[in-house]
Amino acid sequence: MKKRNVHKSLLQKTAWICGAAILTLSIWPRSAKADDRKDDGHGRGPRTPIQHVIVVVGENHTFDNVFGGYVPRPGQSVLNLLSQRIINPDGSPGPNFAQAAQQQASDMTTYSPTPTKTGPYASIDQPNTTYAFGLPQNVPDTRFPVSSPNGPVPISKYTAYDGAFTGDPVHRFFQMWQQYDGGRADLFQWVGETVGIGPQNGAPVPSPANTYQGGVSMGFFNMNQGDVPFLKFMADNYAIGDNYHQGIMGGTGANFIYLGTADVGYFSDGSGHPAVPFANQIENPNPQPATNNFYTQDGYGGGSYVNCSSNAQPGVGPIMNYLGSLGYAPWRNGNCAPGAYYLVNNYGPGFKPDGTPNPPASGSDFRLPPLQIPNIADSLSSNGVSWKYYIGGWNGGQPTSAWCSICNPFEFITSIMTTSQRHNFADIPDFYKDLNSGNLPAVSFVRPYEVYAGHPADSGLSFYEDFVTHLSNAVIADDKLFGSTAIILTMDEGGGYYDSGYIQPLDFFGDGTRIPLLVISPYAKQGFVDHTYYDHGSIIKFIEANWNLDPLSNRSRDNLPNPVPSANPYIPRNRPAIGDLMNLFDFNHARQNPPLIIP
Repeated sequence: MKKRNVHKSLLQKTAWICGAAILTLSIWPRSAKADDRKDDGHGRGPRTPIQHVIVVVGENHTFDNVFGGYVPRPGQSVLNLLSQRIINPDGSPGPNFAQAAQQQASDMTTYSPTPTKTGPYASIDQPNTTYAFGLPQNVPDTRFPVSSPNGPVPISKYTAYDGAFTGDPVHRFFQMWQQYDGGRADLFQWVGETVGIGPQNGAPVPSPANTYQGGVSMGFFNMNQGDVPFLKFMADNYAIGDNYHQGIMGGTGANFIYLGTADVGYFSDGSGHPAVPFANQIENPNPQPATNNFYTQDGYGGGSYVNCSSNAQPGVGPIMNYLGSLGYAPWRNGNCAPGAYYLVNNYGPGFKPDGTPNPPASGSDFRLPPLQIPNIADSLSSNGVSWKYYIGGWNGGQPTSAWCSICNPFEFITSIMTTSQRHNFADIPDFYKDLNSGNLPAVSFVRPYEVYAGHPADSGLSFYEDFVTHLSNAVIADDKLFGSTAIILTMDEGGGYYDSGYIQPLDFFGDGTRIPLLVISPYAKQGFVDHTYYDHGSIIKFIEANWNLDPLSNRSRDNLPNPVPSANPYIPRNRPAIGDLMNLFDFNHARQNPPLIIP
């Protein structure tokens, strides 16, 4: 769950689905012929054949949740549920199913990212609906059995893949550190059932007795049985990475800010100086008295700021101690500036859509003050490289209920919102107008309409597939444009779903779980599965490498080196390190007649 300005009623949701279907007919035609197009003018020219980068960001699915049953082309390998024999091809428990077994734990006094285990669960519990559209809220999802074997659960065995609305796993900062459990990834169900999304979220108030989660985090889709056919086709015919990660442990807001800054937002006086947040907005993940892991202060209406420069703040010392045990130094010793309170969960921006500052006036205003932070948009503009941020429902700065208020990093930032750069925000129909008129910028960020973003509960993965397929085909159909374009598809974060892959702790803030990464380009290596370690900062590194731009700041993670391979291709020898995506491309060989996405 995340706090956002999305209306959940059946009438409104149906209207958006129908409206989006009409938009499909009007704004997703085949684009103009190549000889009708004109070049997009930029300042600094690219160093590769890529003149246009289009980054499309959906929401809340891990790599295994989407690609857990994927079988790559001959000669390629992938690390997923099927390759590790955690599942069989039909999605049933495989010979190594116990490798994904979930554990129970005890954490009664002080928060720990690696609490004491007390034994495995007998089974995975029935998932709850959380706030899923079209289903009763916060009740067991009766489409699924009361219990399932202790491991990943095939979602489409119990409900159709197309249009499936399911519950929403917990995906908050301190919770995700515990789900990860020092690399064991065995506390997903326990975290969901002991703390869930935290105590401060409005009615109904979660309690240690019922956090309205169940085993929802253990669900996965199975490409080997026909699920996710469009993304499978893209993977077979273009390129994917199976070692790409969300940059920050937790949810949407912090990860979108990271996508634009390779950094973390912080509470300030509105002029860039760190300040102390309202007391009720500071995280305290220590358990409440006489509870097992039910946090003291956490939630979408509560704690979300962390002063990680001080081990005196609850939750900080245990994570820092874990980082100190890894055998390599974390980035900038944890990357925590003295006295700074960092936003690690979801708060809204400190600006109204028209650019008017809207800082929080009290502890009941869950907004980040206007943020002054180096970012890729400013870097592009200062170097004469064009960019736009296309976000569904923007509606010319008068957002509709299809808009996500926390899904544009640049809406948080003073240097964007108080200058003409704010006019680089546009809606999805504007993307297709720019495409068809030959006016796409060098760098396009695209966030779908809410119903097409794929977020569990109020959307679904099949809706995101539809969106990115239409967008990709519109670009591919334009030979001249596609000949110089790289489309990068990913998610903002894993949504709290289980994933079996490696996570490289870079600093106090993450990384988080693996998420999908697909690259569609005539220069993408066909059917290639890249094992290089990446996160959202890698997209910034790719843009910087392509246009010869400097890192954003001395603390942003785009300064990290590219990984040096080790005996294990998923674990860099020179940690901490993240790649720049270049290994997904072969710029010496442009693909002839690259296919449209038609499974």
